[in-house]
Amino acid sequence: MKSIFKKEFNSFFASPVAYLVIGVFLLVNGLFLWVLKDNFNILNAGFADLNSFFYIAPWLFLFLIPAITMKSFADEFNTGTLEILKTKPLTDWQIVLGKYTAALFLVIIALLPTLTYVYSIHALGNPVGNLDLGSIFGSYFGMLFLASGYCAIGLFTSTLSKNQIVAFILAVFISFFVFYGFDAIANLSGNSGYYIKQFGFNEHFKSISRGVIDSRDIIYFISVSFFFLFLTKKQLDNE
Repeated sequence: MKSIFKKEFNSFFASPVAYLVIGVFLLVNGLFLWVLKDNFNILNAGFADLNSFFYIAPWLFLFLIPAITMKSFADEFNTGTLEILKTKPLTDWQIVLGKYTAALFLVIIALLPTLTYVYSIHALGNPVGNLDLGSIFGSYFGMLFLASGYCAIGLFTSTLSKNQIVAFILAVFISFFVFYGFDAIANLSGNSGYYIKQFGFNEHFKSISRGVIDSRDIIYFISVSFFFLFLTKKQLDNE
């Protein structure tokens, strides 16, 4: 698994993918939070928090994480290197988990520079340091779980087609449905809406973002990630 992780992670930085993903993520967040005069601008909000960032970032991940994962297996199919990988002393699970952890680690690297936002909010508070650290770091924790789910979905869709664009579109569609689709259905479902929301990423992400780590939310994200990784492994078995 370690060799697959290193190969996959190095391939991100050997091409423009990693630089584009990190650059676009930081640029778009920076523009919305600090430059553009809109409802997300922290300087115009009148209070020191990062709610705007934790609202925007999951939507950006909907597009950026599929861009990271779309070539994971689609590229292997096109170049015929998957057969070579299968001749190595590696199990399908090691291949899947190696690629998965490489993609997730790249997302973590993209998130690290945003910790400067926490320092900025800390300095802008009145008095200085007047911010809810529990909620902020709970939200970061939730972002990691959210990213883990998106990465698992993206990895799965990359096994469905040799075309990277098709894999990207499928990953965006499935991720969007799991993140927001259940909320949309719940809003039309009356009294049963609460239970329907529990199937979606957004409800569990918001729960963790409150700063209280509930084991049910953690189990949910781990279960969904494992489910899509299991589907990925099954797809490899059929190749």
